[in-house]
Amino acid sequence: MDKKVLIIVPAYNEAKNIEGVIRNLTEKTPQYDYIIINDCSKDETEKICKANQYSYITFSSNIGIGGGLQAGYKYALEHNYEIAVQHDGDGQHDPEYISDVIEPILKGQYDIVIGSRFLKKQGFQSSMFRRCGIRFLSKLVYICSGAKILDVTSGFRAVNKNYIAYYAKKYPQDYPEPEAIVSAKLNGAKICEVPVIMRERSQGKSSINQFRSIYYMIKVSCAIIVCRLTRRRKL
Repeated sequence: MDKKVLIIVPAYNEAKNIEGVIRNLTEKTPQYDYIIINDCSKDETEKICKANQYSYITFSSNIGIGGGLQAGYKYALEHNYEIAVQHDGDGQHDPEYISDVIEPILKGQYDIVIGSRFLKKQGFQSSMFRRCGIRFLSKLVYICSGAKILDVTSGFRAVNKNYIAYYAKKYPQDYPEPEAIVSAKLNGAKICEVPVIMRERSQGKSSINQFRSIYYMIKVSCAIIVCRLTRRRKL
């Protein structure tokens, strides 16, 4: 059964990557729509989007990755998409795996599917320091929600129509991926992982340096715990 699919591409200062990302998407998955969320990039990201007549939304002030993704989900909800796929704008995600990521949703087996680089341990695996942090967050996510997810920080994921509406209403803000899993799981979502191969960023710089990695761990850990405690009070 065919479903209307939207690929959400968050982009902040991705002028060196965005053309390659959109070219890959339109060549490998022409059957799906996409929307670029340009989060007040300071480089020529918006200029490139405009020159190439890409489908994009741009913000005049920076709202962060969580706000950008929420905007993408609101767009998907308003335009009646049945599946939304998060696909980073830095070139690390391969559109060839989009069909694998959405298949469990098409079959009605899961509400949210996460593309995981750790199931088969192929392709870019991130640094050892970050892998240790991800393992810690994976355990914390399990303790707080019961979701057994290895690649909790993966930005390559798909959700069904119910969770398009859920995330359009509320989506975690800073470094949102692990908290978004906990929030959805506590709401009753069925979540799984499928193996994907990711690439290392070839152009530009990640927003998370060594100092911000420490902040990331503290911020996300606190947010996950607060999410759990808040949900418990509501229950």
